[in-house]
Amino acid sequence: MSRDLLPTLRERIRRIERPAAAVHGVLPFGVAAIDRALPGGGLARGAVHEFAGMGGDEEDGALTAGFAAGILVRLGSHPNSPPRAGEGTGGGIVLWCLPRPDLYGPGLAALGLDPARLVLVQARRDAEILWAVEEGLRSAGVAAVVGELGIFPTVASRRLQLAAGRSGVTAFVLRRWRDGAQAARERGLPNAAATRWRIAAQPSVPVRAEPGIGRPRWRVELLRCRGGEPACWEMEVADATGSLSLVATLADRPNGPFREDAVLPQKFRRAG
Repeated sequence: MSRDLLPTLRERIRRIERPAAAVHGVLPFGVAAIDRALPGGGLARGAVHEFAGMGGDEEDGALTAGFAAGILVRLGSHPNSPPRAGEGTGGGIVLWCLPRPDLYGPGLAALGLDPARLVLVQARRDAEILWAVEEGLRSAGVAAVVGELGIFPTVASRRLQLAAGRSGVTAFVLRRWRDGAQAARERGLPNAAATRWRIAAQPSVPVRAEPGIGRPRWRVELLRCRGGEPACWEMEVADATGSLSLVATLADRPNGPFREDAVLPQKFRRAG
């Protein structure tokens, strides 16, 4: 090998290993506790992020769809540009690839995500969804790509990560397993996603003015983060601007044990 090629190869390797946050910027959550846990102070743009639910939500994917929607609200239409101070509702096309058309538009709109921004691609097989996600990451004018997957092979995840890194378009993979057996097989397998998250429902926060009605909450767990440490937080569900907030009574205390009782239903999917 010619010595003249060595500097070029070293530079290519440095670019591949360079964190996406350093190349394309980050999208802060606006919650200090979460942003401190993420390299660069926010969710890396131009990278792949994986979200999974817990229990029954591992199959219907309602919580992960709602969590992703809140992020998409704040993700602007210029994927290569870091967010500006005070940036609010995002714009631009979101390519959402899913196995069946069961997204619930009014539920997403309540989080501030305009359903008119969505371009839906329906495919029955995971391989077809992976192909659509990769093509979306290579397309100009796309703000983000969402793919709902049961099987997410390591090689395929690397391809998506490379495509996202080249284009600056952010990808969200929502793990949606077809049954408990598939969930057990796939839940712990490695992949190349920059971050892996798990979202679970928590008991709602009572509202004094309206007895019997509560503000929904999520337990948000950062399971893995390249260059960061695992952590978890108890959050109030995103509002119409996509903004999250820590539950006030727990903001300065460790999270208590997870409870599954008194959970307010999350309506981001159509009923089957």
